[in-house]
Amino acid sequence: MNRKKVMTALATAATLTLLMTSCANQAATPGSTSAAAGGSGLNLDVPVLTSIETPKDAVLPAGDGKATCAATTTLAYIGAETGANAQLGINIFNGIQLAINQHNEANPGCQVAFKKFDTEGDPTKATGPVTQATKEEDIIGVIGLPFSGESKATGNIFEQVKMVHITPAATNPGLTTNGWTTFFRGLGNDAVQGPAAAKFMTGTLGAKQVYLVQDDSDYGIGLGGTTTEALGDAMVGSDKVTTGQKDFSATISKIINSKADAVFYSGYFAEGAPFNQQLVAKGFKGAFVGPDGVKDDQFIKQAGDASNNAFFTCPCIPGELIPTFADAYKTLTNADPGTYSIEGYDAATVLLSGIDKGNQDRAKLLEFVNTYDASGLSKHYKWDDKGELQAPAVYGYRVKDGKIVPIGPIGE
Repeated sequence: MNRKKVMTALATAATLTLLMTSCANQAATPGSTSAAAGGSGLNLDVPVLTSIETPKDAVLPAGDGKATCAATTTLAYIGAETGANAQLGINIFNGIQLAINQHNEANPGCQVAFKKFDTEGDPTKATGPVTQATKEEDIIGVIGLPFSGESKATGNIFEQVKMVHITPAATNPGLTTNGWTTFFRGLGNDAVQGPAAAKFMTGTLGAKQVYLVQDDSDYGIGLGGTTTEALGDAMVGSDKVTTGQKDFSATISKIINSKADAVFYSGYFAEGAPFNQQLVAKGFKGAFVGPDGVKDDQFIKQAGDASNNAFFTCPCIPGELIPTFADAYKTLTNADPGTYSIEGYDAATVLLSGIDKGNQDRAKLLEFVNTYDASGLSKHYKWDDKGELQAPAVYGYRVKDGKIVPIGPIGE
């Protein structure tokens, strides 16, 4: 893909000192250490990224304003709108809505309708909404599903009716090994993110001993596996937790005893937030690193001050650093772009571009995406025969002053 030229600006950052006698229930300060964190210093004074360059030839939803289409032409979002991790889905939905709004405002002759179907992010509940959507003939393309488990459970339904669907968020590598011809991934998978996360922890952060904890989702299991392999001897232990778990004391005892100076949590923020909160309360002074499923403002809201020790890895672009997108998104939602907002926007733009070029049934739109080769605001979109993008970037993020901020590409 066309990698973004990243312009990093060194943020003003005070040198962080070692805190050896912090109160056990005080949130970890980046850069601090203690016996509970293995007794060795971490390099957590990572500069904040303040701007990125976007492709000058990026395809935008408005197109040339001359498109025509039937009034019944419809795109759909299928994914979480409610449920424990709904915010990740809402971020995507809002990005899609913005793209469709911009398209329809510019193209009076082609007013694309937009429908949404709630899966709650639950694989066992996702088959119903997907089946319903595929039976509605006016729907010719879908953005979703956000989560790997529900994507795995529903891929065959899309395949049976040959309906194109672009996921802006599902990262389990196995999703593109099922022989599906209708599934396209709008970001890098966990075979890319896992090694990048390992390199970030042992390289940039300087972690010597990493403890890995994964949940029981397809996403958590897949990413846990690729990260484990990449960590090698740096991983001093691992444990498993379950969706909906509230008490993490048994796992935390293992972490404290291991003297790990970093913890990697492979899962979602609904469990990641209370886990890190309890971890810090038990005296852990190292770094907490979570992937894209944890990278959300809800993590900070739920973890409170404990989130000060948190870093994130994500095959997502910081849309908040693209002024035109960020301003329009905030006008629509009264909020800053979240994780995968820009990916949802770009995925919708791909399908809207196809519609504008006359690909206005399922078969034609699927073929259009198969041969697509153009840049969006977040990255270049060109898929291989399995529906994977080539050489996608993985970005790092950190919590600073109560907000999640980008620190630039990692793992390169």
